[in-house]
Amino acid sequence: MAAGKGTRMNTEMPKVLHKLNNKTMIEHVIDTTQKIKPEKLIVIVGYKNELIKEQLKNYDIEYVEQLEQLGTGHAIMQCQNALNNFDGDTLILSGDVPLITKNTLSDLYKKHIKYKSKGTVLSATIKKPTGYGRILRNGESFIAIVEEKDANKKQKEINEINTGIYIFNNQILFSNINQINNHNNQSEYYLPDVLPVMLKNKHQITVCTTSNELEIKGINTIQQLYDLEKKI
Repeated sequence: MAAGKGTRMNTEMPKVLHKLNNKTMIEHVIDTTQKIKPEKLIVIVGYKNELIKEQLKNYDIEYVEQLEQLGTGHAIMQCQNALNNFDGDTLILSGDVPLITKNTLSDLYKKHIKYKSKGTVLSATIKKPTGYGRILRNGESFIAIVEEKDANKKQKEINEINTGIYIFNNQILFSNINQINNHNNQSEYYLPDVLPVMLKNKHQITVCTTSNELEIKGINTIQQLYDLEKKI
């Protein structure tokens, strides 16, 4: 997913084109993804998409446009035509989470297959979860993800967060995603909202946890970019 402007970056450049160690964030994500040899790579673009396409001209990529940024769920809905006939698993990554590793993506996929899941979420337990969606559980069982802006006081105390990285059975994903709505504080279609829909429809959902907090850091401001650069 690479459609957003990244308003909090306070620049006119698309967020994913900002550089971390002399390489754009989106290229960090794509280069790591290519190590696990996907059958097809789709980049969802929107704001100033011509700049992203120019930057990525040497990659073998298919593009899907999200003309209005109405949330992560809406972004994935735009891929329906491109993935309509694909019978396999779809890995979803964010273009502003540049340090995700091949090992973690491999572990995510292995757990997805082992538990015969229809959807698997990558989570992390962190000390300061402010800003992230929280993983809601009943014991060990996954219930839902609640976004920070929609969370109550008790939910905000949860330290297990959603990294925004998922793998889904492709056909199940697209047969369920149109059932989500935008009845939330942002009036957006949140991708995590497809998970309770899938549970309701008796599909297995699994959570895979990474202990590497650095690799799931999302970048929203120039300061966060500088801070992350110092740590790697």
